[in-house]
Amino acid sequence: MIDVKELNVKYITDKSGTKKEVILSIEDFEDLLEDIEDLVVALERRNEDTLDHDSVLRELKKDGIL
Repeated sequence: MIDVKELNVKYITDKSGTKKEVILSIEDFEDLLEDIEDLVVALERRNEDTLDHDSVLRELKKDGIL
């Protein structure tokens, strides 16, 4: 997850110096979008049943993935 403190943010201000808009690099913008998408998925899946590690390994082996 991106650390907001590490963003190279530039601000556009009005005549009184109030911050109105933000300029980010495309890379930082895309990283932020990816983090938001990950959070949305986690939120949508928060009530799903979970599997323990051993069960996941058994399933992956059964399916020939491991």
